Amino acid sequence: MSGSIVKNKSYQLAINGVKFCQLLQQDKKEFILSKQLLRSITSIGANVREAVNAQSKPDFIHKLSISQKECDESLYWLELLRDTQIVSEEEFLPIHNQAIEVRKIIRSIIITSKKNLPHNS
Repeated sequence: MSGSIVKNKSYQLAINGVKFCQLLQQDKKEFILSKQLLRSITSIGANVREAVNAQSKPDFIHKLSISQKECDESLYWLELLRDTQIVSEEEFLPIHNQAIEVRKIIRSIIITSKKNLPHNS
């Protein structure tokens, strides 16, 4: 499995998310949306780690599905921050692109894992 890739990339996204939220709170004095973003963006990697230690293939898929939902939520908060002009396009693009990349990897792993499930379930 490309678990180490998604594990590493989701962890790096969490690190960048923490730094991004610190910027929002310290420089822009934005506390509400930044806390929502911080919660969802750090949850992505936490759920990936849980998936790596899943008890079964369906459990693995379920945990990665939660991670994908958290990634989608993070993208929502990022887009809202951009569209309300709290952050500039230049501040927005790097972390947004990174989150999209992680979401694509997670989706790919979910699709492959579902294809490999026994058909008798």
